[in-house]
Amino acid sequence: MGAPLDARPPSTSPRFVHADAPTRVYWEITRACSLACRHCRAEATPVAEPSELTHRAGLRLISQLAAADPKPHLILTGGDPLERGDLFDLIAAARALGLHISVSPSATPRLTADVIVRLSEAGVDAISLSVDGSTEARHDDIRRIEGTFARTLVAAARAREVGLPFQVNTLVSAETLPDMPEIEKLVRRLGAARWSLFFLVTVGRGSVLEPIDAAAAERLLVWFAERGKVRPGPVFTTTEAPFYRRIVGHVGGAPPGHGHAAGIRDGNGVMFIGHDGDVYPSGFLPVSAGNVGLENPLRIYRESPLFRGLRDVDSFHGRCGRCELRGACGGSRARAWAATGDVLGEDPLCVHVPMADRHAAAV
Repeated sequence: MGAPLDARPPSTSPRFVHADAPTRVYWEITRACSLACRHCRAEATPVAEPSELTHRAGLRLISQLAAADPKPHLILTGGDPLERGDLFDLIAAARALGLHISVSPSATPRLTADVIVRLSEAGVDAISLSVDGSTEARHDDIRRIEGTFARTLVAAARAREVGLPFQVNTLVSAETLPDMPEIEKLVRRLGAARWSLFFLVTVGRGSVLEPIDAAAAERLLVWFAERGKVRPGPVFTTTEAPFYRRIVGHVGGAPPGHGHAAGIRDGNGVMFIGHDGDVYPSGFLPVSAGNVGLENPLRIYRESPLFRGLRDVDSFHGRCGRCELRGACGGSRARAWAATGDVLGEDPLCVHVPMADRHAAAV
């Protein structure tokens, strides 16, 4: 007889488990933003919400995160971080405590060439810019505000001039999929250090856009992995598509389960802190594990049942729980939750059939 469908290989190496501290902390320092992007996870608002963490609370949070060993990389996001008047004070506090820091500004009139220089001089390690179309018309249609494409190009050029590395983020949806080859050409011309494909999770305003199906995602990522081998050029990576690690191994590069931040995913290496201090496994998984106003964020990460469960890949359900690569990959926990209501469920965007299932079907 073949192995039962719930048979699975031994758990993967403990090195894929980040139990003591996150490696990346995303802090939504504000929800204020003058854009109205069609896919906004944060459901950004024109002005700051009263529940936003105060400057004093922010400094306390930074100090608590800096106590981790090793220290996490802190990414200030939003909304638009440039809407916070104390942004550069927060950056200075983080740098003084030895934290590496990145900023994700929005392409609004606030994102000037002078601001790019200030970010560089403040010691920011990198910024991220969004490019969701290869032309002004295509990009601005997603962003719903004219001028965002032009401002993004200006910001990228200035960042390149001052030596500030930048990552280009590109939304993956049915609307953007046909444009990917042309977007790649633009990303290379801009001189980005990294290009990250953001696979749509239908939370926030993202629910109004059409996601691609699993077969299309597989084809896109095979193409993406092949193009990522072309040098010189940016590092190619993904958000909410950890199964890219399997694909990279198949087309050449790191062996399956290695490289490309193996093991890091929602709740395992990643922590998201909302504008009001609520703590989540990621910005796309709106299930709170606590609040930094009541508890140390590192304690929430280490001890909350939600985070502990997300780090236990042997507790995952469906194909993700049976997969031999569950430790290195683990699927998108955010997409599993959006699709099934179960944070430990199966990521429907991955087409991989676990070896246990293939063995059972063959006998």
